[in-house]
Amino acid sequence: MSTIANKVPLGQKIAFGLGMLANQMFPAVIGIFIVVLVKDLGFPGWMWGVVSLAPRIFDAITDPIMGYISDNTKSRWGRRRQYVFIGAIIMGIAFIIMWQLFRESSLDYNFWYFLLTSFLFYLGLTIFSVPYVAMGYEMSDDFHERTSIMAVSQWIGQWAWVIAPWFWVIMYDPEWYPSADGAVRELAIWVGIIFAICAMVPAIFIKSRSTVNEDYSSLTLKNIGGSLKEIGSNFVEAFKSVPFKKLCFATFFVFNAFNTVASFTFFIIVYYLFNGDATAAGIWPTLFGSIGALVTTFLVIPIVAKMSKVLGKKKAFMVSQGVSVIGYIMLWFLFIPGKPYMFLFALPFFSFGIGGLFTLMMSMTADVIDLDELKTGKRREGVFGAIYWWMVKFGFGIAGGLSGTILTVIGFDSVLQVQPEGAITGLRLFFSGLPIVGTLIAMYIMRNYDITEEKANEIRAELDQRKTTI
Repeated sequence: MSTIANKVPLGQKIAFGLGMLANQMFPAVIGIFIVVLVKDLGFPGWMWGVVSLAPRIFDAITDPIMGYISDNTKSRWGRRRQYVFIGAIIMGIAFIIMWQLFRESSLDYNFWYFLLTSFLFYLGLTIFSVPYVAMGYEMSDDFHERTSIMAVSQWIGQWAWVIAPWFWVIMYDPEWYPSADGAVRELAIWVGIIFAICAMVPAIFIKSRSTVNEDYSSLTLKNIGGSLKEIGSNFVEAFKSVPFKKLCFATFFVFNAFNTVASFTFFIIVYYLFNGDATAAGIWPTLFGSIGALVTTFLVIPIVAKMSKVLGKKKAFMVSQGVSVIGYIMLWFLFIPGKPYMFLFALPFFSFGIGGLFTLMMSMTADVIDLDELKTGKRREGVFGAIYWWMVKFGFGIAGGLSGTILTVIGFDSVLQVQPEGAITGLRLFFSGLPIVGTLIAMYIMRNYDITEEKANEIRAELDQRKTTI
């Protein structure tokens, strides 16, 4: 049962949530800006696939290393805060540099410039996000308070997806900017500065105890190099946890399928609903993302948090993902040329997929970390957080590669204003069909997830008993 002692002050939850706003804003904006690479700078599908996949594979490799470093840091500031602060700075500066692209430059130059600067950005993201996520796992040991923390953080983080789609309007409105690549160059500066500051907030305001006297491994270059084997062992050991494995793979299938087709929204609305006229499409691509995010913020997250308390976390996951499948089916029928407003009716259903995913999964990961401590005696938020987000980021990278591949396979050509009918039909089939398949696989994986509230409380009680007997 929750008690006053278990409650985390709202200010601390908000501070953590501002970090989540940054953590979601950067990828949200990348998802918007990346359209410029294809539509305005002429990147073919394979280039889009490479710049989406390669940096995220690098990111996925560095995450477990950062998790190990964070878990073993001896410092009067604790294990996480200094990395969150430094990573936020690197991430913000690199984001600005990454988008300084000019259509006057050659295609090959823009490709290599964007690819190489992306590696710097994703390095900063790793340094920030791995310790940041671990901070959230450490904020409470109460079953329901963990869901509350993640619900508040996701509520704040969802504003990234409300704000980001409006960049489409700004980028393609000649009254704002004469060209979309010029818009991206300037907007990246504002995004980089503002949301790097948001990313610093958890490091400044979420306090942590000193770890100077803890019995951790020394973080010398020699030890970090030698720790790669231990990192691999931790990875394998963490994946021996069946509940954790289910969380990772279920997230991979839901998130990967969603992100593979997310960028197709713009193309479907512009090329299917408005016959290739981005100006005529106006704010409709923006409304899809922005209204969907508002529904998630004010409807989905509160409902999912309530369902979690009433039904339990697993059942809440199953219900929310089932509702999203209905939404994807509705979108097949409600993308109607001449009636763009019709797709709005599907958004409340569609939004339950991603909207409920991380609120529940991050809370459940914290429960799994307790189970791991019970079995191993080790407290490894950094390792588990790194592995979980490794699956998320690897899936994001795979999604980028698949997006480019799908565009190539269906015959989509960014040079053409009017696309072949087969290309548009292919976009629509993948947009509805792939997330439905991914979601159903995730629901099958989670069907026998077994950490209930009762079991989680028993684990927590046993861990507390151990501490009192030491």
